[in-house]
Amino acid sequence: MPSELHQIRVKLPIHSIWNFVSVMDHWAPLVPGYIDHETLNSTDSIWKFKSDFGLIKKKVELRVEITSWEEPNKVTFNLYGINEKISGHGYFLAEEINSEETMMNGFLDLSSEAAMSKMINAKLKKNIKEMTQDLTTAIATRIQELEEVK
Repeated sequence: MPSELHQIRVKLPIHSIWNFVSVMDHWAPLVPGYIDHETLNSTDSIWKFKSDFGLIKKKVELRVEITSWEEPNKVTFNLYGINEKISGHGYFLAEEINSEETMMNGFLDLSSEAAMSKMINAKLKKNIKEMTQDLTTAIATRIQELEEVK
């Protein structure tokens, strides 16, 4: 399974990170290629985004299932393909450095079980680093923007 961990140091207290990531609607729109999402309940949602698998560009729909909310530092989730045979899991982990700084970790693990899974997994392996970095950085940037407005 292609996987990636990205860490970013954020000059914000851990509770600011938690206040943002504890609400799915805050970070769903930050997924690279985001089109739309629908919240089904407090732990389940459907996310739609455009994905690039080399020559194949597709609209992908995933069910995102939050498996745990561990305040103030961790959200874990599973991913299930709706229109594609893709599955995976991931997490956001905030680690307090001091009262004003936090290390934010984003982890994503995805794989395909489709007929062309060998090609798709090879492309995922190449893209997952960028996807994880982009999402983790976008979340950190958005939290900092919101904190500046306060």
